[in-house]
Amino acid sequence: MTSRTSATSSPDGVAIADADAARDGVEESPVRHIPEASVARLPIYLRALTGLVEQGTETCSSEELATATGVNSAKLRKDLSYLGSYGTRGVGYDVAYLHYQIAREIGLTHDWPVVIVGIGNLGHALANYSGFRSRGFRIVGLLDAAEELTDKEVAGLAVRPFDDLEKIIAEEGVAIGVIATPAHAAQDVADRMVAAGITSVLNFAPAVLTVPDSVGVRKVDLSIELQILAYHEQRKSEETS
Repeated sequence: MTSRTSATSSPDGVAIADADAARDGVEESPVRHIPEASVARLPIYLRALTGLVEQGTETCSSEELATATGVNSAKLRKDLSYLGSYGTRGVGYDVAYLHYQIAREIGLTHDWPVVIVGIGNLGHALANYSGFRSRGFRIVGLLDAAEELTDKEVAGLAVRPFDDLEKIIAEEGVAIGVIATPAHAAQDVADRMVAAGITSVLNFAPAVLTVPDSVGVRKVDLSIELQILAYHEQRKSEETS
């Protein structure tokens, strides 16, 4: 790797070192279809590149970036080729420009207002997570149906009644909603979100949502992840017994 010391930060807090200079003279790549598996790895690459930018690193090889991300180098090169980034033989990738490319591709050069519905323990934790803001996601509304939570302050925002959902979405131009409710309430929340204009949902509730094809849903079930880990631990135990 080679290093430089100049670095700046974008308005959303993501460090981008000399990104304008890095892309000078480089043609914008055409729009390409990127496989979902590759899309899922782009944030992993971006996180590693952010660290390199903050260290003042100017270039890195695919092997170095692969080591930093835990991804096979051949797979990494294939993923980055979808962005039109092939690196330079004997030099590697320009860190600042690759950081810019990935941030642009996954929408982090924009400001994304987000609402969270369900302010229990998980909702509290999500609202207080500073990583959202640093990646361009701005929490503009915390909502819950429980009257005792109304006006309670969480992460600098007052919790509002669930019935204010449509008003907040309209006023803030929200496209992304987070559901952190119990399972029995999740579908109703999703229906209200979609009717109000939400087009992307991050669902933490242990429920399968039915939404129109035009609405994207990402499901995060922590209990399932733990069960998968338990499965692998069980296999390890059986193999050593």
